Amino acid sequence: MKLVFAGTPEVAVPALDALIASDRHEVSAVVTRPDAPAGRGRRLVASPVAERAAEAGIEVLKPVSPRDEDFLARLREIAPDCCPVVAYGALLPKAALDIPARGWVNLHFSLLPAWRGAAPVQHAILAGDEVTGASTFLIEQGLDSGPVFGVLTEQVRPTDTSGDLLTRLAFAGSGLLAATMDGIEDGTLHAVPQPAEGISLAPKLTVEDAQVDWTAPALRVDRLVRGCTPAPGAWTLFRGERLKLVAVKPLPDRADLAPGELSAAKKNVYAGTGSHAVELLWVQPQGKKPMLAADWARGVRIAPGEHLGVADVR
Repeated sequence: MKLVFAGTPEVAVPALDALIASDRHEVSAVVTRPDAPAGRGRRLVASPVAERAAEAGIEVLKPVSPRDEDFLARLREIAPDCCPVVAYGALLPKAALDIPARGWVNLHFSLLPAWRGAAPVQHAILAGDEVTGASTFLIEQGLDSGPVFGVLTEQVRPTDTSGDLLTRLAFAGSGLLAATMDGIEDGTLHAVPQPAEGISLAPKLTVEDAQVDWTAPALRVDRLVRGCTPAPGAWTLFRGERLKLVAVKPLPDRADLAPGELSAAKKNVYAGTGSHAVELLWVQPQGKKPMLAADWARGVRIAPGEHLGVADVR
């Protein structure tokens, strides 16, 4: 089939690579979000998908909106058979959905109908799911509600961050998307409607969502830190400033600290929660790089009775 691939972040690149490598399909163009400011200089930078497509000599389309008439006209000129999508980042209007003869097919990182929305992997970790996966489905105008072509499952490991899990799903899912294109092309694969039960939503996590509640149980604190890593980044307050939590470890055998109360030993830093303590492994103070929590504690000299999560400066 003639394909136009839509995607933007690094997580979409493995799927683009798989389709470029296919001897059954031709990636005629790529649709991605416009260049965005990045780095300290805030200079405009092309998306990872745009950079990979340019390396491969593939035409890159960067509409400000997929409703733009110039973009829709170019898409009609290309006349793709199918448009595979991975984390494109914009809602597609009906005018775009109607152009490819075999529709737009999304690789979504959950087992639909669970975790429809922008942050399925993060929400799977926050909820404590033991198994998640990826699905390919035909895009409709509803939110991730279209019929499903195929799925794969992936174990959620106890120490997985959303970044860890998303990376594994991106590579496993690239094969699923390529196989879905093959099945659509040869007529052996037909989409099945999603069940009406088991629907859950996964909206994008905000910075406010990522603030640690130290009265919550240790397992919930751990899931929040892992689910918000690398973005938006779990955080708390220490002496009135934000402290990002990069990694923690629940300690079921220690329950002597009040919620948010800190205790520092030579090589370890502990914080109380609503159940048992967690050990702080890696933290990132405001304006600094991530560091071992023990190194951070030595530098700030934690006083007896100091707490995380309070706005007052000592």
